[in-house]
Amino acid sequence: MSTVPLLRLSLAPPPHKPPRSTLIFHPLKPTTFSPPPLRTNSIISRPLKPISASYNTTPVTDRLISAAAYFFPFFNGLQYGRFLFAQYPKTLGLILEPLLPLLSFYRSVPYSSYLAFLLLYIGVVRNTSVSRYARFNAMQAVVLDVLLVLPMLVQRIFNPGPHGIGGKIVMLSHSAIFVGVAVCFVYTFGYSVLGRTPKLPFVGDAADRHDYEVVDLSIE
Repeated sequence: MSTVPLLRLSLAPPPHKPPRSTLIFHPLKPTTFSPPPLRTNSIISRPLKPISASYNTTPVTDRLISAAAYFFPFFNGLQYGRFLFAQYPKTLGLILEPLLPLLSFYRSVPYSSYLAFLLLYIGVVRNTSVSRYARFNAMQAVVLDVLLVLPMLVQRIFNPGPHGIGGKIVMLSHSAIFVGVAVCFVYTFGYSVLGRTPKLPFVGDAADRHDYEVVDLSIE
């Protein structure tokens, strides 16, 4: 009969143990608590990236040279806008009114177009002491001005006349060229003032190639 109590003791469940995460306070021992280690993949343990601000390092002189260079093809391209000026004199007059003093001075100088071309090409494009940013924008303005001469040469060769289908083609082509010149001027002038690089399709590639040739010649 004495084996029955022993058998009951062996079949009894083990005493309940508190989980490891439970804090046990002892009246005579100080309680210590160690925080769990941080996970390596947690957001808190990841290092924060410093916030960096980007500043424009283009000098003011280079911006002014680049912005002023694009007045050269814009003033020479105003001749293509005579049909639009005849249709919308007040609107276009108000838009161009701030540029009228500079335009009148440009037109008052004899051979102003040739002088501006020489000034940009020799004084800026071929001058290796000027920054590449200013040389690129000056060369892009020169290439754009050269391209504006081609439609006028085509018109003089074929001479379609002011009436008929030929006259309408000339009017539409001149108006489209003038709108394109105005858009290019706003784009290039604004980017130059901000110190960014305005690169026109095809024109920018030609300016880039010429700038590399100038640098290679200066090295040799």
